[in-house]
Amino acid sequence: MIEIKGLTKRYGALTALEDLTLSIGPGEIFGFIGPNGAGKTTTMKILSCLLRADAGSASIDGLDVTRDGDKIRRLIGYMPDFIGVYDDLTVGEYLQFFASAFGVPRSRRRAVIDGVLELTDLTGKRDAMVESLSRGMTQRLGVARVLIHDPKVLLLDEPASGLDPRARIEMRSLLTELGRMGKSLMVSSHILSELGEMSTSIGIIEKGKLIYAGTLKDALEKTRGGERIAVTLEPGGASAGAVRGVLERDERVAGVKVVSSREGEAGEAAGVNGGAAERLLVELRPGAHGHHFVIEGVLAAGGRIGSFEPQGVKLEDAFLRLTKGVLQ
Repeated sequence: MIEIKGLTKRYGALTALEDLTLSIGPGEIFGFIGPNGAGKTTTMKILSCLLRADAGSASIDGLDVTRDGDKIRRLIGYMPDFIGVYDDLTVGEYLQFFASAFGVPRSRRRAVIDGVLELTDLTGKRDAMVESLSRGMTQRLGVARVLIHDPKVLLLDEPASGLDPRARIEMRSLLTELGRMGKSLMVSSHILSELGEMSTSIGIIEKGKLIYAGTLKDALEKTRGGERIAVTLEPGGASAGAVRGVLERDERVAGVKVVSSREGEAGEAAGVNGGAAERLLVELRPGAHGHHFVIEGVLAAGGRIGSFEPQGVKLEDAFLRLTKGVLQ
């Protein structure tokens, strides 16, 4: 759906994009990750035919962004990081205006507007003045606007910027639903957690250079090292220090970290956990499978297991590992 090859853009001595190459397929939710100034907005403006690249090529659904601008604008919905709205219109009037601008037939406009209002959960705000909307509702109105002509591709630049936690969750649910509808989404953000929970693929960009592009699963597999397990020890058994000593002698374990231990107390010195529960974070070596040997090690040391929880690797972990030594 979106093909970018060797895209380069310079502003004088500043290189905003350098040899960017990536591909986004139909129905993908592509999370475009990078700090402010990394090149995300420049990429979206080129794809939206608002900016010309100095080198390379980009196409959407087989149409070239430099030659087929009019056709591409019918295929895409572009929402910038800050959307300008007409405050003196109602929500319904605002969407009527854009439906007319995009050539939606007059006979269909009411049904189309009803549909995007329902999808963005703004039906009850049809007659509200745009200026009365909260930040979260304004962002949802921005999404409703870019959906008015039923585009195949959505380019959303920081759609959750400035939203409170509840509004972020609502926006994430909305974008996930759009992906289920078969639309291709490129969603930029510098907030890793919000993209990690909805993206099917990600791209990490820094200083105009693409550091990684691929599925979230591959990124996590590439950076995860070994599995990690959190073990809580009940009082009355061996101490965290004693259990750690046993686990570290197992060649399948890469490292053990004691969290909230009671080091220095009498019970710890004796190797007995006689007070509050203690916690261990156990990291297995890459390729080591099966959690049973961790349980066996804890029990062999005389520990009493209160809880045993495999720890998933987060997108933040993948980002830090992928960019280690690159962003300095």
